Amino acid sequence: MQRILKSALVALWFMVLTFPLLAIKINPVSKTVSWHFDRVAMLAVGIFVLALGWDWCFSRKNRGLPVFSLPQNITARMSAIANNMALRRASLFFIVGALVAMPLTSSLYQTNIMISALLYVMLALGLNIVVGLAGQLVLGYAAFYAVGAYTYGILFQHFGLGFWACLPLGGVFAVLFGLGLGFPVLRLRGDYLAIVTLGFGEIVRLSLQNWSDLTGGPAGIANIPRPGLFGVDLSLEGSTTYIYYLVLAAVFLTVLVIGRLRNSRVGLALKALREDEIACEAMGINLMRIKLSAFALGSCWAGFAGVIFAAKTTFINPSSFTFMDSCMILSMVVLGGMGSISGVAIAAMILILAPEYLRAFSEYRMLIFGLIMVLMMIFRPQGLVSGEKLTYRISALLAKGKGGAA
Repeated sequence: MQRILKSALVALWFMVLTFPLLAIKINPVSKTVSWHFDRVAMLAVGIFVLALGWDWCFSRKNRGLPVFSLPQNITARMSAIANNMALRRASLFFIVGALVAMPLTSSLYQTNIMISALLYVMLALGLNIVVGLAGQLVLGYAAFYAVGAYTYGILFQHFGLGFWACLPLGGVFAVLFGLGLGFPVLRLRGDYLAIVTLGFGEIVRLSLQNWSDLTGGPAGIANIPRPGLFGVDLSLEGSTTYIYYLVLAAVFLTVLVIGRLRNSRVGLALKALREDEIACEAMGINLMRIKLSAFALGSCWAGFAGVIFAAKTTFINPSSFTFMDSCMILSMVVLGGMGSISGVAIAAMILILAPEYLRAFSEYRMLIFGLIMVLMMIFRPQGLVSGEKLTYRISALLAKGKGGAA
């Protein structure tokens, strides 16, 4: 009964707050006032149901119970399916095959959307090194993305260099900028680090906007060439398909490198830095080297993605690399699960593809996005897929040792 009363009070409070906006409609031309009590009633019913469900979820969470639970037999079957290696390999081959065949079976519009989604997968995986593995909160990641894109645009405009020459250079310049950001923030952590990186991203954007002689200012750089294929002139559709396969190969390479990095000595040092910086230093890990490695590795992939983005759009300007882009990439890492490769990739695909395929709800896109993020932070703060952890079978090692001793 108390829960119902509390939900009714919440609904009543929302009715009072929104009454002037929803119930009263003034027509200044005819000087009439019309009343829409039905809107307020519908809002009250919706808020009442949501508040009731919200209170029920929190009561279960406070008692240590799962908010949503399935029967034990269904949970066991789902766990067995998830741990079936043959099924996981078959699913992986199916996904890879679908991605490879996608531009051959879809329209040019669908291919362009998928290119954007794969670019953001690449960016989110790069930021996952800094935020997910190293635990360093960065809010200006779009700056490295802009460095890569403008590296290609400026080098082509002033020196005539092509895509393949600028692709590694974009990564190199992004690494230099990452190291330049890493040195001043070596002793910062948490909110202070986030504020500094946010300022760095805005410095880069404003520099690109005001340095008109080099970057073109707000007008940007146009007529950037797409990547060539052994001197063959490609049509728009052929060039888009070619860029799609380049981005797909870049994503596969990113997944492979980050997967190997995560369990390497550097990756384990990054995880130690994330868990406890003081204990990490006490274990003999060089914090300066590890932090700079995190910034360099993370910014490198953003530089590569920026070069590919410039080649895809053939036009860049500072408005393509705003703070909202950094927030979106960070949201992908948080939503997918910090440290998880598969989770971050899934979250990036959802956050980029869902707005395109749900254009009927475009007016409520940010509202739905905010609601999803709030619910994720409350009920599943570890993300869609929690970061995979290494497990060691101590009992098997002990049994092997006893057998050898016998």
